[in-house]
Amino acid sequence: MSNIALILGGGTGSRTRQDIPKQFLTVNDRPVIIYTLEIFQNHPEVDAIAVVCLEGWENVLQAYAKQFNISKLKFIVTGGENRQASSRIGLFELEKIFSPEDIVLIHDGNRPLTSAKIISDCIATTKKFGCACAAIPCADVMMETEDGLISAAQYPRDKLRVGQTPRGFFLEKVCEIHRRALKAGITDSIGSHTLMLEFGEPIYLYSGSQKNFKITTTEDIEIFKALLNVEKPAWLK
Repeated sequence: MSNIALILGGGTGSRTRQDIPKQFLTVNDRPVIIYTLEIFQNHPEVDAIAVVCLEGWENVLQAYAKQFNISKLKFIVTGGENRQASSRIGLFELEKIFSPEDIVLIHDGNRPLTSAKIISDCIATTKKFGCACAAIPCADVMMETEDGLISAAQYPRDKLRVGQTPRGFFLEKVCEIHRRALKAGITDSIGSHTLMLEFGEPIYLYSGSQKNFKITTTEDIEIFKALLNVEKPAWLK
C-alpha cells in the first residue's frame, strides 16, 4: 500500500493582493509551496508527491522542486477552474498509476505548517476508517446572519469543528465520489470531504493544529513569517 500526497497548488491568491500566487510567494528565500512540500518529502510514510499546479507555473514549480531537492515529487498536473475540478484532475491522474487501495492525502499547497504528527494521524485514521479530515475546535462564537450586518442567533460552538488538511481517502473511494458528483451535476463543492457529506458518507475527524492554518491574506503571510522566526522547521535548523 502506497501513501501519496496530492498537493493543491492551483489557486490564484487574489486575497493576498499580490501579482504572484500565494503558494509561490517567497518567505525567507523559500516559496510557500516548498515549505509545504518539504514536510511531505521528509515524512517516512509518504511514498510520492503529486501537485495540481496553477496553469503557467508548472515549470516554475519543477525548477523549485529541483532546487530544494523535493525528490518525491513525481507528478505535476495543471489545475482546473475551481478546487473541485483541480482535485478531480489530480485524483484521476493518480488513479491511472496507483492501486485502488492506496491512500491519497489531499493537502493545501498554501498550508505550510502542518506537522509530521498530523500526517501520521491522517494516514492512521484513513487506514482505520477509510477517510480522515484534520479538524480543530471552534474557539469563537458563531453568529447567524442573513445580511452580514445583523445577527439574532448563535450556533453552539461545541458542535462545530474547523476543518483543515490533509484529508485522507482510499484512492478508489474518493475517485468514485468525484464521479458521482459529476453525474449529479455537482461541480463547485469545497472539497472531496464535502462531496462525501453531500452523498451521506461520514467523515472521520482527527486533531489538527492552530499552526496548520491556510495562507489566504497578507495578514496570514505576516503570521507565517513570525512563526518561522520563533519555531523553524527541523530541516531549516
